[in-house]
Amino acid sequence: MRAYLFEELRRGMRATLMRTVMDAHISEFAAITGDLNPLLLDDAFAGNTRFGQRIVHGMFTAGLISALIGTRLPGPGSIYLSQTLQFLAPVRVGDVVTAAVEVVELVPARQRVRLYCECVADGRGVLEGEAWVALPAPSTAAASA
Repeated sequence: MRAYLFEELRRGMRATLMRTVMDAHISEFAAITGDLNPLLLDDAFAGNTRFGQRIVHGMFTAGLISALIGTRLPGPGSIYLSQTLQFLAPVRVGDVVTAAVEVVELVPARQRVRLYCECVADGRGVLEGEAWVALPAPSTAAASA
């Protein structure tokens, strides 16, 4: 894992992460968070909803954005300050989700970065928003590189 220094970041820099959502991911996420919504866990219940089948926790998808921020862009030591999210479509078991973040604004005085965030599942947008991130002090970033 590489941590970027603030001075290395440029508008338009982008990182992506791809995951295939498996049934075990949903069960594990539900167990960790306590979100046991039957729409996400019970085939019979979900089959009678407007989705017609189980869907994935929205925050599971959003968690892929967090993974990108903490491991790829800006990378280890980054401090996730805020996030806005809009869920555009459901994610289902077996979907291949590609999460992406892109640098859209740099605030040198505060060492802050604004990122555009999106997730696409099998070619359709499922999440978009933006995140504000603080970068660690230069000595911290260099130590984790």
